Amino acid sequence: MTSSLLSVKELTVQVATPTGPKVVVERLSFDLLPGRTLCLAGESGSGKSMTALSLMQLLPKPMARIAGGSATLDGEDILALPEARMRQIRGRKIGMIFQEPMTSLDPVMTVGNQLIGAITAHGNASGRRAARVRAVELLDQVQIPEPERRLGQYPHELSGGLRQRIVIAMALAQNPRILIADEPTTALDVTVQAQILALIRKLQADHGISVIMITHDMGVVAEMADEVLVMKHGRTVEHATSRDHFAHPQDAYTKELLSAVPRLGEMAGTEAPKRAAAKSVAAGSQPGDEQPMLDVENLTVRFDIKGGFLQRPVRRLHAVEGISFSVRRGETLSLVGESGCGKSTTGKALLNLVPWTGDIRVDGRSTHGLRGSSMRPILRDVQMIFQDPYASLDPRMRVCDLVAEPLVIHGLASGSELRDRVEYLFKRVGLSPEQMKRYPHEFSGGQRQRICIARALSLSPKLIVADESVAALDVSIQAQVLDLLQDIQDETGVSYLFISHDMAVVEQISHRVAVMYMGRFVETGTRRQIFENPQHPYTKKLMAAVPVADPGRARRDFVPKAEDLPSPVRALDYVPSFPPPSDLGGGHLVWSG
Repeated sequence: MTSSLLSVKELTVQVATPTGPKVVVERLSFDLLPGRTLCLAGESGSGKSMTALSLMQLLPKPMARIAGGSATLDGEDILALPEARMRQIRGRKIGMIFQEPMTSLDPVMTVGNQLIGAITAHGNASGRRAARVRAVELLDQVQIPEPERRLGQYPHELSGGLRQRIVIAMALAQNPRILIADEPTTALDVTVQAQILALIRKLQADHGISVIMITHDMGVVAEMADEVLVMKHGRTVEHATSRDHFAHPQDAYTKELLSAVPRLGEMAGTEAPKRAAAKSVAAGSQPGDEQPMLDVENLTVRFDIKGGFLQRPVRRLHAVEGISFSVRRGETLSLVGESGCGKSTTGKALLNLVPWTGDIRVDGRSTHGLRGSSMRPILRDVQMIFQDPYASLDPRMRVCDLVAEPLVIHGLASGSELRDRVEYLFKRVGLSPEQMKRYPHEFSGGQRQRICIARALSLSPKLIVADESVAALDVSIQAQVLDLLQDIQDETGVSYLFISHDMAVVEQISHRVAVMYMGRFVETGTRRQIFENPQHPYTKKLMAAVPVADPGRARRDFVPKAEDLPSPVRALDYVPSFPPPSDLGGGHLVWSG
């Protein structure tokens, strides 16, 4: 038998609580073989990320500590090593891709300096020039366009998907033997996800690298895993090969996880979203033909890029270029496309968070030029769930106060009424009232996203802009939240602008879909038109890249080409021109080019 590269025995982790120590990982054991991939699966808070942090000796001390067990690598118990020795192992022997890219990157350092720091961290004697060349190679390897220019940018200048790719490049900088990937593709669109997974498989084939992958995406598990270890409340509930995990799950919890996985194509032949198609929906919640809840005409968002000694504009980023759309009452319109295509910028423009031109009307009211208190009535009706849950929650405030804050600002509740409303919201998104007094850092990534959803729901808005609102959630909680969003829509007639890269989720929740590429729409239509009869090559590319939760169909031959994405940055005098769309009937529009 092949000997283990890493052998974990009886790992136990405790965290301090007001009532005493609590075990969050209990007697976990597994062996990682050379060139193999072990996937840790389970719901948020099951102990997956705590296991990874323990192996890297990065637990937040003194709140958390390793209470027992061992992890043997090259004859050393890495759980017992002093910090000086552990620093030599991190990066060189074990690399880690962290779950939230914005909190993993230093906001005051350029991408280039952070990458070069990772490359030279272990006394690389090749010099800064060689390190810069290596940094460009790493960015190119993880499919980042214009790698030379990205070295001079800061994290806030990049989309969520680009930031995640930067983190992956840093983890690969020292060519580690073991790669711990904590939700490595959560923020990535399906085409780049396929490229990253193919890259990891290539590293395994070329260098015998071993991977511990933490993911809630069962398509990724099927694509990558040799073995699957399912965790619940810190314990192992099932440990099997990938094929046995999907074909013959033994534990009821494993069966529950698999049944919650959204599958592309399961909505074929239906017009309405999944929940609406499965039950009788109140007439008041059907998408109406009256005045739309949101009406957008010729929306354009451009950002000047400054340079030179005087920092004058030298080029311009064309983020969104002349798009028009509407969202009817009780309707879900989904925006899909790759990272950097303009989806999130479109959502931010609706709340006047970025400068824009064109015309935006919310319930018949123009938002042009509104600021401060004049924008408050609009914000009463329009709320946003942001992509990065940690960055959108004030770390100094308790989560109960964060959820209550919109109600307090708008003067809608106080005292016991406010407390009861917040408790109700926590229960609706799958959190317990006992968690209300905690701070954001005390929650997992998925739990933080649920807090953001509760905050957005607090004002009972008429329109919710959901920017990757379920991307950070495991499959069972994701299914619960999607059901929750659709239940609320059925009850109240709320409209959703749903921004996502998860095509299977989009298929389940959408009435209509708009496919974005390079700041404009390339195809729009009903959910059924887009998913059952895609016309544009880019739409077909997105469909083909979706991972399938079936090992027999995974590890597909299709991988998107690794050519650089075209850049939306243009000269200052560039004036874009667009060809007219082709009308296929029934509102199904396709743009050429």
